[in-house]
Amino acid sequence: MQRALALAVLGRGFVEPNPMVGAVLLDANGAVVGGGFHGRFGGPHAEVNALAASGDAARGGTLFVTLEPCCHTGKTPPCTEAVLKSGVRRVVVAMADPFPAVAGGGLQILRDNGLSVDVGLCEAEAERLNAPYRMLLRQHRPWVIAKWAMSLDGKIATRNGDSKWISNARSRAKVHELRGRVDAILVGRGTLLADDPLLTARPAGARIAARIVVSASGKLPETCQWLLTVAQAPVIVATTAPDARELAPWRNAGAEILGIDGPMIPGLLAELGRRRMTNILVEGGAGLLGSFRDADAIDEVHAYIAPVSIGGVNALSPLGGVGISAMVEAVRFGDVSVEVLDGDVWIAARRA
Repeated sequence: MQRALALAVLGRGFVEPNPMVGAVLLDANGAVVGGGFHGRFGGPHAEVNALAASGDAARGGTLFVTLEPCCHTGKTPPCTEAVLKSGVRRVVVAMADPFPAVAGGGLQILRDNGLSVDVGLCEAEAERLNAPYRMLLRQHRPWVIAKWAMSLDGKIATRNGDSKWISNARSRAKVHELRGRVDAILVGRGTLLADDPLLTARPAGARIAARIVVSASGKLPETCQWLLTVAQAPVIVATTAPDARELAPWRNAGAEILGIDGPMIPGLLAELGRRRMTNILVEGGAGLLGSFRDADAIDEVHAYIAPVSIGGVNALSPLGGVGISAMVEAVRFGDVSVEVLDGDVWIAARRA
């Protein structure tokens, strides 16, 4: 199952909004005879690829798969049919599929046809792998990754707003990898005005992320890198003032003007969920990141800490917004990983 989980990760960025799935086939004697993973959205599922790699050796064998085989016709036929035709006698599944059209139905079909089915091996690892998929299904919104680079004293810019560059080249390369597998990258109006960032993945990754600027007022610059590169990567303006005069150049350049009714963050997340966006990256600044924190909508954090000090009571920290009044209200993160990147410290963590 650990091998199947490692295979599943190879689909990251290519398969969303589908889940990442891996499968490994053992023959009747317990020898590994094939493996596969879901490689792209709309393409063959992991079980089908593993069975194809195994051929006749699958007969009488055991299939290890990280997610319950599907039992419905979507972009591909039901995987349960392929499993039954293969002659496999046992299926070991890490986790049931929460997708309503499956939701235990695939397991039941296999059992009804006489196969031995076990569920729950490495379940926690499988659930972690597909936490964004589960979020989209259950809460109808994307998984939110917050990213920032900061100094040892917790500053993301100097008192004058200078932030280039706090992190080093290797840290920035990691960020580009992250950009290359998400559905959207978000910044606030202040970041767009101060930095005029391009916010594309360089080199290109598995996905081309939509670039979203959040501006309640709709007061944006009439020219910037985004307006010159709409054809390179989609641009969306999320605003509560979709008819603002300043948005005319954006609309004319091909940007989408997305009007949000009600509170910005919940409304925007609901709309991105309707579009089946699975992972989004919030890159700042402090105001936007703080708004996501205040909305209790940060699922994962990537913090890059550089060995420099900045100081200054007016220098910004990563999270603005209202914040909390008592430590008991603090959001706890777990599943922490730490890596040193040529002197910078990269900390990644998820909601506990």
